[in-house]
Amino acid sequence: MRIAILGAGAMGILFGGCLSQENQTWLVDVNQERVKTITDKGVKIREMDGTDRLFYPGAVTDTADLPQMDLVIIFVKAMFTREALEANRNLIGPDTYLMTLQNGAGHEKQLLAFVDRSHVIIGSTQHNSSILADGYVNHGGGGRTAIGLLGGSGSCLQKIADTFTTCGFDCVISDQVQYQIWDKLFLNTAASSLTAILQVPLGFILEDSYACEIMEKLAREAVAVANAMGMRDFQAERVIEDIKNVLSHSRGGYTSIYADIKNGLHTEVDTISGSVVEAAKEVQIPVPCHELVVSLIHAMEDKEKLVGKGQSS
Repeated sequence: MRIAILGAGAMGILFGGCLSQENQTWLVDVNQERVKTITDKGVKIREMDGTDRLFYPGAVTDTADLPQMDLVIIFVKAMFTREALEANRNLIGPDTYLMTLQNGAGHEKQLLAFVDRSHVIIGSTQHNSSILADGYVNHGGGGRTAIGLLGGSGSCLQKIADTFTTCGFDCVISDQVQYQIWDKLFLNTAASSLTAILQVPLGFILEDSYACEIMEKLAREAVAVANAMGMRDFQAERVIEDIKNVLSHSRGGYTSIYADIKNGLHTEVDTISGSVVEAAKEVQIPVPCHELVVSLIHAMEDKEKLVGKGQSS
């Protein structure tokens, strides 16, 4: 398959490197130094056992000379999705699938401006990755990757699921697209957002009783919202147990939202915890813990701006 990955960050490099084993794969990024490093040295992935794996996907800043793709995977931050797709519209043909594996919910609205519903793939993955250096990432934990078609039968996605699985991402096709998105959102809003506020790896949330209690409160709020929206199969205790299971297998993993706060960057909190807050307003469910998380993370973003201007924190 011909696969382009928009965004050569932590997750883009992880998927781009591994998928290049069986596919013609290109990483697309606006950072020229990063692209040059990948072109010259390949991408390196540190696995959980401490070993490094080296791959050589293509890497470009300009896709003008690339052919139309079978699959375009979006791994840029949510606020840059439309801009990235517009800049690389030439990669999208009549048979091209657009896939979002981004954190949070609601990304399909951006993709539908470029293809129809039968070519939009919404996915979630339990894999996590963090940047060690340009072209070098730490694979902090794995699990299942689920993908589903926004419109039509998901059976046409079998080739994509098979190549994901062959390349190391255990992949299943789901007809319950929104269900799977919320299933992943529980982990991100209950655990990932906390790693940003506390500036800790995922394992800390499981090991610290206070952090674990907050995680459980956030998970219960999110489950209540999801079920009020009509997804009544979610059970809070099962969701919390699933989150703990992922944390136990990703103790040393760092999230992208953690890295953004650490590096003084704008985060995707509005499409993660913020998406729960917005959905809660629609179904009139109180989510005070989520509202606090969103406000705290935005305050931490503002703190970096104020400190940069010489003001006290």
